[in-house]
Amino acid sequence: MPESPPQPYAHPARIDGHRALDAVLFDFHGTLAMTVDPVAWVSAAAADCGVTLDRGKATVLADRLATAGALPGVAPPVRVPPQLAEAWADRDLYEHAHRQAYTGLAATVPNDVPGLPDALYARLLTPAGWTPYPDVMNTLTTLRAAGVRTALVSNVGFDLRPLLDAWGLTALFDTLVLSYEVGCIKPDPKIFLRACGLLSVDPERVLMIGDTPADAGAVNAGCAALVVPAASPGRPNGLHRAISLALP
Repeated sequence: MPESPPQPYAHPARIDGHRALDAVLFDFHGTLAMTVDPVAWVSAAAADCGVTLDRGKATVLADRLATAGALPGVAPPVRVPPQLAEAWADRDLYEHAHRQAYTGLAATVPNDVPGLPDALYARLLTPAGWTPYPDVMNTLTTLRAAGVRTALVSNVGFDLRPLLDAWGLTALFDTLVLSYEVGCIKPDPKIFLRACGLLSVDPERVLMIGDTPADAGAVNAGCAALVVPAASPGRPNGLHRAISLALP
């Protein structure tokens, strides 16, 4: 039986489908885009290092890296080694901490691919490491055409602009609020208020869309919140709901 598409859910006290909104804030990972399949990620990174992995070896290695938390967005680490604890805690506040945390976690997994931790991380920074959800372009274009302001609000330790540029999405955002650039992370209300301030909108007329409880923290800043389950790469994730919620 084919898998049913994930159904979004809204914070029941904050969302009114008949309420017009002035702006919509979007999370990035799990909302606008998803990292590529872990096995494909590991295989491509190994190839970048000059090593060809068969499917079986790539699958085993990807599972071990995922368990270690070395593949951002796939799974959190089961255990963070003491020497990486500070970098892990600061990963979304500083670029160097983000790189150190994930390359350090990858280095804890034994393998026969020289340079694999850096190669895995390098692919994270490029469009090749991601797949945007299919309803992203239409959702953003429709909102912008209706005069709804948009912002990207992400807990991230690297620049997302090259990815947005590659997908033709940059011009569809009025502003980007990246945690490592503004010095605060979701669910801290300050990051949502920062976005509202940059957009010159009242938080009570703003909707935040994301896929985690941290995104729902926007309600503490006075915004509405819609949490959509992260779908598999290439499958719709309910992002289009932003249109019916934002427009009268």
